[in-house]
Amino acid sequence: MELFEWKDSFSVSISKFDEQHKQLISIINELYCGINEKRGKELLNKTLKELFEYTKSHFADEEKEFRRFLYPDYIIHKLEHEKFVRQIAKFNESHKNDIQDLSFEVFKFLQDWLQQHILSTDKKYASFLISKGME
Repeated sequence: MELFEWKDSFSVSISKFDEQHKQLISIINELYCGINEKRGKELLNKTLKELFEYTKSHFADEEKEFRRFLYPDYIIHKLEHEKFVRQIAKFNESHKNDIQDLSFEVFKFLQDWLQQHILSTDKKYASFLISKGME
């Protein structure tokens, strides 16, 4: 059983970004399955690395388009991206030092972030970028 399924409500109506968001959902589902199978800690390091790779490419893609089309909320959006990356780095450092099993904490963070960022913040750029010709 997976926690997240792609729903139309997640769509920002820009196929490139929707596909990247689906990748994030896939990574979260991987973590969820690992937790349920009691292998969350072993999976955490791999998941954090995947998230780091995801954020580097996805956030760069979004920010490139924001700059290209002079998106008015670019700075605010970029700051949210940076905050996310810092939090993932903190989780990664804590896991590396084996301070505690952070699987559920990471999972909860990702769940909250997905709902807040994609469903709210990312939705704000959708109509703007679509009006500039993105599909």
